[in-house]
Parts: sequence; structure tokens; C-alpha cells
Amino acid sequence: MVFSSNVFLFAFIPVVFALYFIVPKKFKNAVLFIVSLFFYAWGEPKYILLMLASITAAYVTGLFADKEKYGKSKALTATVIAVVWNIGLLMIFKYSDFFVSNANSIFGSSIKLPGLALPIGISFYSFQSLSYVIDVYRGEVKPQKNFLTLGTYVALFPQLVAGPIVRYIDIERQLTADRKFSGEQFASGAKRFAVGLAKKALLANNIFILFDEISHTPQEGLSVGAAWLGAIAYTFQIYFDFSGYSDMAIGMGKMLGFDFLENFNYPYISKSITDFWRRWHMSLSSWFRDYVYIPLGGNRKGKVRQCVNILIVWCLTGFWHGAAWNFIMWGLYFGAVLLIEKLVLSKPLEKLPGAAQHIYALLLIVIGWAIFAYDDTAQLMANMKNMFGLGGISLWNRQTTLWLIQFLPLIVILTAGSTPLIAKAGEKLNSKAESVYQTIAEPVITLMLLVLSAAYLVSGTFNPFMYFRF
Repeated sequence: MVFSSNVFLFAFIPVVFALYFIVPKKFKNAVLFIVSLFFYAWGEPKYILLMLASITAAYVTGLFADKEKYGKSKALTATVIAVVWNIGLLMIFKYSDFFVSNANSIFGSSIKLPGLALPIGISFYSFQSLSYVIDVYRGEVKPQKNFLTLGTYVALFPQLVAGPIVRYIDIERQLTADRKFSGEQFASGAKRFAVGLAKKALLANNIFILFDEISHTPQEGLSVGAAWLGAIAYTFQIYFDFSGYSDMAIGMGKMLGFDFLENFNYPYISKSITDFWRRWHMSLSSWFRDYVYIPLGGNRKGKVRQCVNILIVWCLTGFWHGAAWNFIMWGLYFGAVLLIEKLVLSKPLEKLPGAAQHIYALLLIVIGWAIFAYDDTAQLMANMKNMFGLGGISLWNRQTTLWLIQFLPLIVILTAGSTPLIAKAGEKLNSKAESVYQTIAEPVITLMLLVLSAAYLVSGTFNPFMYFRF
């Protein structure tokens, strides 16, 4: 079940909220846990046991990761078991085909591929479970002795299948003692949900049409301009698709009484790639920083070690996204750019005009997403050649002009939506006419977004969120 489906919008959500707000506070976690398991089982019932096994593993290892109670040796053993369990799940279900197929290519063997279906959301809930146990071992949180409470944290349906990666430490009190409900908070969450749904249904899905057309056009019909236009379309699509999901998750969290941390902060207004990765998928960036980069030594062991640590982190970041070489290339690409910025470009960049810094960052971001977009290596290389004029195609052609004319209004909207301009306009309206805007205009706009998005989803082709495959 996905957020942008009719079943979710018109059946699941109404029933969940009715149950959730009817039951007494002490039963709310139980309701959340049950409906979250149902939500997950809807699409993949066979993997519900895997989810329960992960929750049980986190619960047991979390209990024994308490150094104060069991001592450092036993606590470390429990933490190592948690690491092996969660990383092992990813290796088996996400990467086994990748390793076997590459081994076959290298050694000329013919080992049969396992062909295991990827459990949706496994990359996210495995990282959440792992961070909980590690934080217990570090003494940053107390082990959760209530299985239901921990199960609710791991399986919580708003962010279960595509993030943001919510750490236990950030919502511990909301899970146990400090979850508050108010009409204002519910309305704020509903507004955020509507914005996220509109990002997905009205913007991401429509710009995908342009990317899809260009990526499936025969080589002789392409141009260098078309290759760049396709890369720009994908750049917009992945942002509005993924940030739309995060908005919906954060909005539903608010409606249920949770405050999830932000996952995006207008990444396309960045002035450098360093700045971009402070703004894009912030929950993943901070996870790798706190649980990989810093434990490896961070920047505390000299420049050479720091550079190695950065490359390790970015190789893992790329590999986390998928079992294909383009994701590893994408991670190493950004790792290399970040190293160059850190060692060479930081001061020269600061001396450039702001517009030049933006152009520099956007150019590298678009190239990065062009690498990310194609998990077929041959198609990836062909597209990169086309983008840099090495594919034997013209710089521009008539079809490129037609595409540009057709999608220009949408591109203008997407460009504006990638900046804080619309949010600032809303804030200005709030400050000037608070009562009118908040009581009339804002609810009307929220309702219109919901109606338009739902109408589009009813009449359009089903298109799940991109990050479901990660």
C-alpha cells in the first residue's frame, strides 16, 4: 500500500484515524502497531514475519546492549549481533543477486541468482533498528522494555517504507509519555500531507513523463539538449517525489502526535555540493555521519584518513541506494566532489558571486542525478556521452524544441517550488492577514490540493514513490 493510492487515501487513512482517536491514550500505540503491520502486509504479506523478526532482534539486542546492567563485553556482543543481523538482512535480500552476478562475470561461473524479492522499506527500518541498539550501547537512550512500544517505533507506517529515517532518541518521549494532540497540530499535519501529495501527484508524476519520453527515444531522435533536458526532468522528479513522500510522512506524524525531523531543506538552492548534502535527505546524511564517519575517526586522525573515511562513507551511501554499479558510481562521484571542495575549492568558491555558486552546484547536481537515473550501465554511458556531445548526435533538434515548449510551464512551476519563494509568500500572507488566511484561504488551498491530487490519481496511471525500490 502506498500513500498515493486510492485504497490508502479513501479507506486506510479514514479507518486508522477513526480508530486512533476513539481509543484511550494507553491503547494508541497498540492501534498504531497493528495498523502499521497491516499496512506493510497489504503489499507483502510474506515479509511480515521478517518485519516481526527484525523488531524482536532489536528488542532483545537492545535490552542486552545496556552497559550499565550487563557490562561492556556483553553489551558490545549484543550490539555486534544487531549489526550482523541488520546488515545481514540487507546483504541477503538486497545485494545477493548483485554479488552473485558479478562473481559469475568475473570468474565465468554460472551460479544461479537467488532472485529474492526486495522487502519494501528494509533499508529504512534496518537502519532505524540498528541506530536504536547502537544508541543504547552508547548510553544515549535507555533500552525499551515494552515490546509494543519498540515495535511501534520500528513499524510506524508513515515513515516505514521510504523514510525519513527516524531515530528512537528523537521520538522516545512521544512514544512513551509526551505525545500531545491538538486541533492546530492536526490541521498543520493535514496541510503538510496535502502539500506532499500534490508534489507527488501533480508535479513529480508529470515531469516523469518528460524523462520517460526522452529516456525511451531512439538515439537518432535525441540531441545534446534533449539529454540535458531529460537529466533536468529527473532532477526535478526525484526531488518532488521523495520530498513529497517525506512531507506526507511528517504530516501524518503530526496528525498522530509525532514530530519527525525535517528531511529536506530546499537542496536546489545550494551554493556547493557540501551545502547540498546538508539539505538533501538529511536523515540519511546524519545517519552515516553519526554511525559510520565519526566511528571511523571522522576528521580526528589527519587529512589522509579523513579523505579515506569520506570515500568509504560515500561508497556505502551509494550502495545503500541499490544493488547496481551506477549507485556506487554516484556515491563515489559525490564523495570525490566533496573531497575536491574540502581540499581545493572551498575558498575559491566563496569568492564567486552567489549566482555563479548556484550554477556550479546545480550543474554538478544534475550530472549526479544523471548517473543515479540509469541502473543499466550501457544506457548510463550512452546518456553521459550524449550529455557531453560524444554520442554523435546534434546539439539541438526540432523534437527538443517541442519537448521544451510542452513542459516549460511545468518546469517554471517546479523551479519556483524548489525554492523558499512559495513558503515565504505564505508566511507574508500570515503576517499581514493572519485571521483571514489561516481560517479561510489556507484550509481552502489544502482542500483544493487534496481534491486535485486525488482526482489526478484516480484518472492517472499508478506510479509508486521512487524510493520504494531502495
